[in-house]
Amino acid sequence: MNNIHPTAIIEDGAQLGDNVTVGPYSYVGPQVVLNDGVTLISHVWVGGDTTVGENTEISPFAVIGGKNQDLKDKEKKGKLIIGKNNSIREHATMQPGSPDGGNVTRVGDNGLFMIGTHIAHDCQVGNNVIMSNNATLAGHVKVGDRAIIGGLSAVHQFTRIGAHAMVGGMCGIARDVIPYSLISFNVLEGVNIVGLKRRGFSLETINTLRLAVGEIFNGDGTLSDRVAKVAETYRDCEPVQEIVTFMQTDYKRGFMHPKTAE
Repeated sequence: MNNIHPTAIIEDGAQLGDNVTVGPYSYVGPQVVLNDGVTLISHVWVGGDTTVGENTEISPFAVIGGKNQDLKDKEKKGKLIIGKNNSIREHATMQPGSPDGGNVTRVGDNGLFMIGTHIAHDCQVGNNVIMSNNATLAGHVKVGDRAIIGGLSAVHQFTRIGAHAMVGGMCGIARDVIPYSLISFNVLEGVNIVGLKRRGFSLETINTLRLAVGEIFNGDGTLSDRVAKVAETYRDCEPVQEIVTFMQTDYKRGFMHPKTAE
């Protein structure tokens, strides 16, 4: 049974699953799909061609599915697809895709998007992602599973954040962040050791990652030569191979480097 507050506005055409709660003064547009168990606490605006997955909870003053801010997109007909079990906190904004990015913005499952976070058009955000207060993604950003983006950090358009990476607070990320890494004060500090321990990675795997990352960003030859060498040296370590694949495909903006690297 759904729980719809009498002050809420639900436009004709909106689709609501079972056990949906739409709290006081919330708005649900005519193209919106709220799947089973979705909760709009109060004063939430959900519009555009937006789908919200099961058991996602959205806090007051969030604006979900509003027109994107891509000046080239005149039609504003993109989609926003949000997965299940997300917590979207106060004043967060998520915007639909544009023609240049396939017209779809996607957010995965089990994410926490804290107060004032922003996900722009055509972003592709994985599962179990955490964005801390006022962290922002520009258009076309890709964020891997279990990545964390610290408070007040901003990610440049078309940049990638690899899986299990940790971006510290108040960073400006203008280059790709490799998987399993730690970024602090706009510098690659190494491997996200604390995060990987918490997620059950063995000390052997963590140490192997530390060696591999060190060899990638230091030593003789070009960066591509060192990546290829690491791929061969650590061919039996799956996380290292994830880093190699990340660095050999789909890169547009280069990579965040250690401070000591050239």
